[in-house]
Amino acid sequence: MALHVPKAPGFAQMLKDGAMHLSGLEEAVYRNISACKQFSDTVKTAYGPNGMNKIVINHIDKIFITNDAATIVKELDIEHPAAKIIVFASEMQEQEVGDGTNFVIIFAGALLEQAEHLLKMGLTPVEVCEGFQLALEKTLELLPTLTCHEIKDIKNNAEQLVITQAVKSSIMSKQYGQEQFITDLVLKACTSILPEKTTFNVDNVRVCKILGSNLFNSTVVNGMVFKRTNEGDITKQTDAKIAVYTCPIDITTTETKGTVLIKSADELQNFSRGEEMVLEEQIKAIADAGVTVIVAGGKFGDMALHYLNKYKIMGVRLMSKFDLRRLCKSVSATALPRLTPPNKEELGYADCVYVDELGDTSLVVFRLDGKDSRMSTIVVRGATDNFMDDIERAIDDGVNTFKGISRDGKLLPGAGAIEMELAYQVGLYADTLPGLEQYGAKRFAVALEGFVKILADNTGVKSNETLAELYSQHSKGNKNAGFNIEAKGSSLIDVTKAGIFDSYLSKFWGLQYATQAACTILKVDQIIMAKRAGGPKAPGGRAPDNDDDA
Repeated sequence: MALHVPKAPGFAQMLKDGAMHLSGLEEAVYRNISACKQFSDTVKTAYGPNGMNKIVINHIDKIFITNDAATIVKELDIEHPAAKIIVFASEMQEQEVGDGTNFVIIFAGALLEQAEHLLKMGLTPVEVCEGFQLALEKTLELLPTLTCHEIKDIKNNAEQLVITQAVKSSIMSKQYGQEQFITDLVLKACTSILPEKTTFNVDNVRVCKILGSNLFNSTVVNGMVFKRTNEGDITKQTDAKIAVYTCPIDITTTETKGTVLIKSADELQNFSRGEEMVLEEQIKAIADAGVTVIVAGGKFGDMALHYLNKYKIMGVRLMSKFDLRRLCKSVSATALPRLTPPNKEELGYADCVYVDELGDTSLVVFRLDGKDSRMSTIVVRGATDNFMDDIERAIDDGVNTFKGISRDGKLLPGAGAIEMELAYQVGLYADTLPGLEQYGAKRFAVALEGFVKILADNTGVKSNETLAELYSQHSKGNKNAGFNIEAKGSSLIDVTKAGIFDSYLSKFWGLQYATQAACTILKVDQIIMAKRAGGPKAPGGRAPDNDDDA
């Protein structure tokens, strides 16, 4: 008879073998705070223009070398439940603003670190959270009053310098030293497709990465660029009328299988000639409709290519259905499911369609020179794939900043100035609070100071000296005093004169997401983990590509 070992009484008795149950301050809260602090410390050194890069190797052995927190978080498969809450907050920031993910992770980690001191002093998690919430409300109330510039009309030429500085500040944190050139590329691409009435769409700026040469040979093309070659002999068409088909350009096959009984040589010749004549009639009808370029999602048959060359039509094959959709949007065409001649409404237009070669990569370029261009492509050159990936991430941040400015033109002083001013003001506000919440509000201000410390530490300057000098300036009413990363030693700078700006939306949402994540983690007093299901893991599909998400 098997020996029955009774389970320990209590909560564990209700769970299956292998389940975990952690409760109380020591087991649950401090453990969660410790995990989140370690996660925050990982990305802390990547903050700011002098931030260090991380090498991240993901689950399919792809290597990423970057200081972009969004990429680090995305590729690290974080399992800890509390750290995951911060990851979700940073992902929301990425979706809402497109920049400032590092800000959210660092600030949430700093709040939890300060909360740990308060909990050890004897405050309850609820009191700490109330203090944080009051400080957040005060911060969001102060934020609009601290704006140093507001862009009313993004199309106004007088505002272009400020827009350039705002986008440059965003790109500088990713590509310090090359920010001016990348900013010029981003602004050229964004302003060329800025719609008259509707809002700016980030997806309308594409990036095409081509190995070889160096970054300073990168260009902006109004229209679309594909890493493909043409089908047939025609390599260039000006004032092109474009027909887009989702089907193959070939002899149409019947939907059902059939048997043809051929009794003589004449019948055999007539049968194949009949197929050829049908195909020629189709291509001729398309040519008569004025089409000079055919773009297809399927293959081009040999006979079809012969007739395309005969009627001087250029053929381009695009493998991705998303690329077909984007091209249709770019050239104002309608994708047709069958090989029929298009009418005027279904035709697309491009000023020039041509085959080009950069390095050893063949390209097909659809160029639209007029104001009606709906897409622009930044052709990025570089020596390695990792370098070009990092440039693409910097461009993405720049384009998202431009989108943020087009929605809300308020700009805040950068270089740690806004964080220090908020820390100073929230510190004064905390002294006016009567209850235990004042401790939470004061620690909220200390957490905000952390950003200047990180900027100074990453630059190799004594952070305490910088912090004391900044506090002195902000207490005198100098709201725009920030940390100068380019000077030797601890030095301050007037950020509005230097043109270092932060997006209002980035800080507005970042502060909210970080505080909500920290309060959610603090209010957890039990962790109950069921036993994991046995058996092998389900095979994961291919990681989604950036081009496949639209």
